[in-house]
Amino acid sequence: MQLTILGAGSSAGTPVIGCQCATCVSSHPRNYRTRCSSMIALDSGQTILIDTGPDLRIQALREKMTRVDAVLYTHTHADHLHGIDDLRAFCQRNRQQIPLYAKQDAVDHIMAKFGYTIREPSHFWDLPVLGIQAIEAPFEIFGQIITPIPVVHGRIMILGYRIGNMAYLTDVSEIPEDSFALLEGLEVLLIDCLRYESHPTHINVAQSLELVKRIGAKQSVMIHMTHELEYETLSDLLPPNVCVGYDGLKLNFN
Repeated sequence: MQLTILGAGSSAGTPVIGCQCATCVSSHPRNYRTRCSSMIALDSGQTILIDTGPDLRIQALREKMTRVDAVLYTHTHADHLHGIDDLRAFCQRNRQQIPLYAKQDAVDHIMAKFGYTIREPSHFWDLPVLGIQAIEAPFEIFGQIITPIPVVHGRIMILGYRIGNMAYLTDVSEIPEDSFALLEGLEVLLIDCLRYESHPTHINVAQSLELVKRIGAKQSVMIHMTHELEYETLSDLLPPNVCVGYDGLKLNFN
């Protein structure tokens, strides 16, 4: 299987509108970050998204995406959800309903705010045609076991996901003790890393590295970064088994 980071940026993206900091004016392509999401290509041919941020159209064109077969939602903040309408292109192209998976509170939010997308297939494909299912425990799609990983994001509980020996944890302020057991034996870990200073709803660089050390994945990748984190500067601070994520980075896992 292969995971592609569609976006490694935080809610504002990088460059930030109107900002003239060193990262925002940098010509280094890895300092250009769209909003945080990823794509998983299964060996069986299906494509699974983790979140649909507001940059989904740009990301899909960049990666030459032609299909989406399911979406796993971590939570419903705008930078992780508000590209949902762009799923209609894949519904139109492939003439199929796309199933969404999320916590019950996220399902309720999507139904309330984007209820027009939740509909059964018909002859009309000018709107997204999506199904939705609440999840709590591990479940199977396309022959793969998907394990939800409960994590804390400020005052709310959201989900990370484990597929095989890869785990994806964005927007983390704390990992509950029970969730660490679900993160054993990882080859690849993608983990929140907002900025250098502390933040009430995200871990910072130092906290990310502490969690990376405890979880012990063979390779860890920093995601959901603000413009405060310049690619080369942060890369120089990281141990050999940790790297700075960037838009378009591809990671293979079993």
